[in-house]
Amino acid sequence: MGIPAIQKVRIGSYIIRQILGSNRRFPLVLMLEPLFACNLACKGCGKIAYPAEVLKKRLSVEECLEAAEECGAPVVSIPGGEPLLHPDIHEIVRRLTERKRFVYLCTNALLVEERIGDFEPSPYLTFNVHVDALKDRHDELANRKGAFDTAVAAIRYLIGRGFRVTTNTTLFNDETPENAARLFDFLTELGVEGMTLSPGFSYEKAPDQDHFLGREHTKELFRRIFALGKGHGWKFNHSSLYLDFLAGNRDYRCAPWGTPTRNVFGWQRPCYLLSDGHAATYRELLDTTEWDSFGVGKDHRCADCMVHCGFETTAVLDSMTHPLRAFLANVRGIDTGKHRSLDAAALMREGPVIHR
Repeated sequence: MGIPAIQKVRIGSYIIRQILGSNRRFPLVLMLEPLFACNLACKGCGKIAYPAEVLKKRLSVEECLEAAEECGAPVVSIPGGEPLLHPDIHEIVRRLTERKRFVYLCTNALLVEERIGDFEPSPYLTFNVHVDALKDRHDELANRKGAFDTAVAAIRYLIGRGFRVTTNTTLFNDETPENAARLFDFLTELGVEGMTLSPGFSYEKAPDQDHFLGREHTKELFRRIFALGKGHGWKFNHSSLYLDFLAGNRDYRCAPWGTPTRNVFGWQRPCYLLSDGHAATYRELLDTTEWDSFGVGKDHRCADCMVHCGFETTAVLDSMTHPLRAFLANVRGIDTGKHRSLDAAALMREGPVIHR
């Protein structure tokens, strides 16, 4: 996997403390959205459809720090919108990393060269650059010619200046395993630390509603991708068991409480992908959200979701409680033979959050 040892150790010790403290639900990654505004209009995005008055809103530096302190997650992912549009994003990042939070600054890279002077390399800061496909397809998805070349140039520039760099790739139903494999080969050659994967989630407000992946299509696509990638040295910014889940080899329940979202409206219920209102505080979010009402077989909006912000927490907990299982998955690699499926009714009967 593409996660550095120091980060694995600190997150692992954090999880152990939570388990020993009998905490049933605890945050692993804070999804911090300081703004929704963006300088792109990507086809699969559900954020840019907000009215102009919302797109003008920004979380202050203090509001961002308070959110991190409230929930205490060891990792802070800063998506958007485009975070580099926030005038104080460098101060937000600096003060979070001073508190030894592992920060992933998600960016389309259009403003990297303009803003990079505001940042300093740190083992706690990673630039997570969006690269959804190879050149022509990426430009099509971003609705901007040259977006791919800009992202690639920014990756090279950031690595050259000593920054940690990962990529974030969202795949849709018209992506082929062969093209995805070529993309991951290319990103590996660029020297990125790791790659984050996500099957496209069907945001209700996204401009393109025709290319989101169904659950079975997701498993088939990722299984074929992983088969093509054997021996290629790809490093993914995920647990081996989550990748096994994407390939259809494991059945997990969603754990939305593991990645709470704080944005300009407050603490979003129940997760980063669904918006059923907002809580004023993290504690209110945790205590008053009906967590058991969401997930496959419970809410129709969750039927096709296999996104990491819902399932990575479950996979990580499975890795911690069954280390041999995680070790074997890591050593043997992803099983790309025929996957086993579990229908929604069976999943509702499953009971535990973790693996069957």
